[in-house]
Amino acid sequence: MLEKFFKLKENNTTIKTEIMAGITTFMTMAYILAVNPSILGDAGMDKQAVLLATAFASFIGTALMALLANYPFALAPGMGLNAYFAYTVVLGYGYSWQIALLAVFIEGLIFIVLSVTNVREAIFNAIPLTLKAAVSAGIGLFIAFIGLQNAKLVVDSGATLVTYQNFHDNFKSVGMGALLALIGVLITGILLIKKVKGGILFGIIITWILGIICELTKLYVPNPDLKMYSVIPSAFVSLDLGAISKTAGQMFTADFGAIKVLDMVVIVFAFLFVDIFDTLGTLIGVSSKANMLDENGKLPRIKGALMADAVATSAGALLGTSTTTTFVESASGVTEGGRTGLTAITTGFLFLLAVIFSPLFLTIPSFATAPALIIVGFYMIASVAKIDWENMLEAIPAFLCIIAMPLMYSISEGIAIGVISWTILHVCTGKTKGKVSILMYILTVLFVLKYVFL
Repeated sequence: MLEKFFKLKENNTTIKTEIMAGITTFMTMAYILAVNPSILGDAGMDKQAVLLATAFASFIGTALMALLANYPFALAPGMGLNAYFAYTVVLGYGYSWQIALLAVFIEGLIFIVLSVTNVREAIFNAIPLTLKAAVSAGIGLFIAFIGLQNAKLVVDSGATLVTYQNFHDNFKSVGMGALLALIGVLITGILLIKKVKGGILFGIIITWILGIICELTKLYVPNPDLKMYSVIPSAFVSLDLGAISKTAGQMFTADFGAIKVLDMVVIVFAFLFVDIFDTLGTLIGVSSKANMLDENGKLPRIKGALMADAVATSAGALLGTSTTTTFVESASGVTEGGRTGLTAITTGFLFLLAVIFSPLFLTIPSFATAPALIIVGFYMIASVAKIDWENMLEAIPAFLCIIAMPLMYSISEGIAIGVISWTILHVCTGKTKGKVSILMYILTVLFVLKYVFL
């Protein structure tokens, strides 16, 4: 049955490989169950309710990805979009979180229309192959940078913006976590070099176990003030599902009289703009890494993938969470060999399990998942080999696209810089024929207008 539905042989994979890949994807995404409630909690939302909404929305989106597109991509409330929701729309503009949820819901409906009318698919196909390779590499740097930050190996610095961790300060908390992350990278690397199946997943688990041992022997001392928490589970099961009523459907209780039409248009457009290019960037990057693109750089069955993303956004808003989108951490499962929707379904069911076993999953420390992100970044940066570095007309936009993602902390900004520079360089050198499509011109204008007005 699984073979017939997910076409495993056709995709050169097995049930075992797909399930292992799905578990790996979940393990690298599990942090969203802790981070999303924390961020949206700052907007005044109930954290337990947000956790449940996050898990349910992730299951719905990921299951739809498997059923509509048969791809190994997982979805969850997106980082960056949740920060915009809480800190810009609610705390910045002064709107209630109910109104912010309404904006996300409207965005999802618009996405559905754009997906049905092939607009998003056309945008995906319009991006040149060179830029697609650059997006994959840029995401690799971006996800590795996130891993380094999660491990607190890279920290804020007033003088240089970022710097390395000072292991002398708070060694038994932050320092030990960073050290364990480094050890985790080496362990994961050894497992992969030895071609151990599930090496990334085992790397997460082994690093977590080492953390537990260190806490038991007092080598690691939790310090909540530094966001370093206990890695030893204090509970394993929670059956309290009633909390979701505090967010589910609450957007319909919003004070509609407080909504300013122009502000709402800007808010919805901002959600729409970031989500569409984060999603496209992730699909480009991860599918490129998995060699899923055809000879023309197109992703087969992309309409189903985009529809899953669109429906999940509106469903997530109904449940009570910010924009649900395709996660770049899907690359970890693809790296483990995931190629079909069975990987996604596995990840989705683990999000459902997380509802019951949330105390256990929330205990997984960020320094244990960080090595997986760093290693996945290593895999994805390999896409730079597909770029013709001797052809500066294509290489320069690709380079700008790559470095923009980690330095601007945004996949969509990297795509914007890549598209704008690609179009301008080709126009100014008189080499647009067959290189710059009408849609690329339109995207360039939209990106420029975005920087001017948003």
